[in-house]
Amino acid sequence: MQVIWSLCLFVALFLGSGEAGAGQLAERLANFPQWDKPAVQVAKGDLAYPDWMAGTWTVKSTLIDAVAPLAPNIVSPGFESNRQNLQQPVSFQVRFGKDKLFKSSAVVADRAFNGLSLAKAYLGNTVIAVKVDPKSPNRQITLLKGDRQLVSIVSGRATETPKDDQFITTEVFQQFFRAAESRPYFNEVESTTAYQYLPQSPPTIEADQVTAVFLSPQDPDYFTAASRPVALYRYRLEFSPVDVPKTQKKASG
Repeated sequence: MQVIWSLCLFVALFLGSGEAGAGQLAERLANFPQWDKPAVQVAKGDLAYPDWMAGTWTVKSTLIDAVAPLAPNIVSPGFESNRQNLQQPVSFQVRFGKDKLFKSSAVVADRAFNGLSLAKAYLGNTVIAVKVDPKSPNRQITLLKGDRQLVSIVSGRATETPKDDQFITTEVFQQFFRAAESRPYFNEVESTTAYQYLPQSPPTIEADQVTAVFLSPQDPDYFTAASRPVALYRYRLEFSPVDVPKTQKKASG
């Protein structure tokens, strides 16, 4: 169960539009840990990022807070174990660019690469592969040892652009874990991230991210929890470019 919950949590961080109302997402982050289900639009196509996200980045992710809003009555499996990761940085690579498979003219996340890189950073060789549905960028499968799978489907999305160098996004995932030896396990995960571009030499990006875990209707505590999360995890993300653009190399040299 610990592996299931860890994977459900970590796979949501970088799998990734509609427009949210002005300031709604920023206000939610400012009110942490007061949290509820977000207002999102049905996810269509892929999530478009600002042009300054394009490239391959090394990310240092640090869990800086973990909250169980409904404790002690309802605590998600694995919450206490995940708290052991507090203030423990984890590094991995992610990349963003124009996607030929889905013929995207906008900058999008390389979901297969990012999902695999992130999952392996946290779960090691338990993860075999991450595959994106060739018919939809919003559906992907993470293959695990022991003939186990985690299916993640982006069901809702919202974005805000407060300034040219800022970008906030929320994605909601429906996830189910299936294995030959047990019945399927369902839950819902939300990932809200505020990116800040720093045009220094070389350029970097900082981000504030909250991942929220909600119970599925199949859970006996679903109606008790209502729209409130059973677990909240807040991360500090630091992006450093893997390949410094030539113009930046000249400027720094």
